Amino acid sequence: MAVRPFIVGNWKMNGTRAMLSEVRAIDRASQRLMKVEVALAPPFTLIHAAHKEVEQIGVGAQDCHSGDGGASTGDVSAAMVLDAGAKFVILGHSERRQGHDETNAVVRTKAASALAAGLRIILCCGESEAVRDAGKAEAFVLSQLSESLPDGLQNASEMLTIAYEPIWAIGTGRTPTVEEIGAMHRAIRALIVDSYGEEQAQGVRILYGGSVKPDNALELLSDDEVGGALVGGASLSAESFLGIVLAAAEIPD
Repeated sequence: MAVRPFIVGNWKMNGTRAMLSEVRAIDRASQRLMKVEVALAPPFTLIHAAHKEVEQIGVGAQDCHSGDGGASTGDVSAAMVLDAGAKFVILGHSERRQGHDETNAVVRTKAASALAAGLRIILCCGESEAVRDAGKAEAFVLSQLSESLPDGLQNASEMLTIAYEPIWAIGTGRTPTVEEIGAMHRAIRALIVDSYGEEQAQGVRILYGGSVKPDNALELLSDDEVGGALVGGASLSAESFLGIVLAAAEIPD
């Protein structure tokens, strides 16, 4: 890996204050694993509490609204999650795209709002099993990503992370081969170079997500273009999540 690996836990719709003990355990262990950047994205209700508990790891949000405020019942703006203690936001996750009908245009607008508020963004992309089986995975992912990327981003190396998550691998126990992951990540890298230039693109980490676990993390992170992992269920336990962080720490510089 050319840059420090980034391991991010996405708690999805899980977590109450009782789970802050897991946050503390992850934070304490991460202080001894400085080779890896570690972060958690708990639900909105725990952002502030998690932020107050940690010293080393980053805390982020799983989504934000594109607007600054107003009559949008139940929504949370980028400025609000920043105020709660979030430093980044995950956008365009397949569960948002599918379950909430978020289009690429919506994701792009949210990205612009998050960046304007000062939040780093983790922008997700990924194909369905049908698209993969049809041999159209790369074309689909690049089209989805190009239509979701924010325009005019001057500091992509600092503010942008991409997460490639094939939908058919999320929570299923199935994973692409290391060769398939590497090929997709290289295609994404080429798109980032075209979008923001070689110098900025070098610092943009491309994470892999989809059934990442302690027992497969070292293999999945082994390709030079894999800059870390976006972890779902395995991040809910400090023990399992730290197993993935330890695997990332073993990757040669």
